[in-house]
Amino acid sequence: MMVLITYDVSTKTASGQKRLRQVARLCENYGQRVQNSVFECLIDPQQFTELQFELQRTIDPATDSLRFYHLGAKWKGKVEHIGANQNYDPEGFIMI
Repeated sequence: MMVLITYDVSTKTASGQKRLRQVARLCENYGQRVQNSVFECLIDPQQFTELQFELQRTIDPATDSLRFYHLGAKWKGKVEHIGANQNYDPEGFIMI
């Protein structure tokens, strides 16, 4: 399933800046950054549960926020891109 994850982490303090890096790193482990605080994650339900748990443990709910958009298995018809930053296909091949 495709899940779009967005976050807003307060970076007014050093601990907030650390949380921001931790949230980004967690999301990078499961998906692809498509904008500064936006990740597309092609994951199964167990991976989603793990990621959501880790993210909730990381943020400060008093100052930070997370949003999860469940696009499901037929996500390709729900995503439209215009402008810079070429699209990628998370189901395609990755050359290393």
